[in-house]
Amino acid sequence: MKEAMFYDKNGKIILCNLCPHHCKLKNGQTGRCGVRKVLHDKLYSLNYGEISVINVDPIEKKPIVNWMKGSKILSIGSFGCNLHCGFCQNYEISLETPLTVQMKPSEIVDRAIDSGVPSIAYTYNEPTVFYEMMYDVAKLARRQGIKNVMVTNGFIDEKPLMDIIEYIDAINIDLKTYNDDLYKQLGGRTLNDILKTIEIASKRCYVEISLLIVPGISDQLNEMEELFKKLYLINKEFVLHISRYFPVYRYDDPPTDIGIMTEIREKALKYFKNVYLGNVR
Repeated sequence: MKEAMFYDKNGKIILCNLCPHHCKLKNGQTGRCGVRKVLHDKLYSLNYGEISVINVDPIEKKPIVNWMKGSKILSIGSFGCNLHCGFCQNYEISLETPLTVQMKPSEIVDRAIDSGVPSIAYTYNEPTVFYEMMYDVAKLARRQGIKNVMVTNGFIDEKPLMDIIEYIDAINIDLKTYNDDLYKQLGGRTLNDILKTIEIASKRCYVEISLLIVPGISDQLNEMEELFKKLYLINKEFVLHISRYFPVYRYDDPPTDIGIMTEIREKALKYFKNVYLGNVR
């Protein structure tokens, strides 16, 4: 464990300021992410140094397709998430507690150097909930000339985002859906929480955006077009990934209809010139 960053004390209450949930916790209680716990009147990160997955991937798998094209990237994940999507593609590490190995930040950076890759990705589960480890690795990687990539749901407060973005070179932000009610169903809060992250990040590093098209969650054409309009106002150069859902975890609906995905892509192409279909042949 490591003492967490971004929290305040108010008597016996600890207020976590990492994400918009702002969990209010007493001794022995754990935040909604499942990985930040109050012990002896301090907030601790339970997953510091705990690596559940480490692989060398093509950068396009993140997905990031128009930045450092054709390169390889060392991808690491831990466990935990501050959303609770019933269709989570990585639920074994995001919403459960997997087997892990302990790695120091220096060991992760050394692995990247030994693998001959130019960048490290913080991914698989939600990286903002292993913030302290990501922060330490990213700072050390930057000193070694290694670039940093974050693959995130974007559900993070402005202060921690501003602190980590100093060391991040590229981000893929996963926009789950297009309105507040649906975000609340997924354990979040508001769409604007994510749009704010996108706006801040797009002014400071390279950004691509993923949209997983889930039946009943993100497949309404008119709503998607309104979302594209909002993104266009932030940055008309965004690269978008329209990705296909497959049944997993608590969702057993059939895979997303390719026709719907194609229609959504056509809507997106009215605003953005680089729009890709993902998880399709």
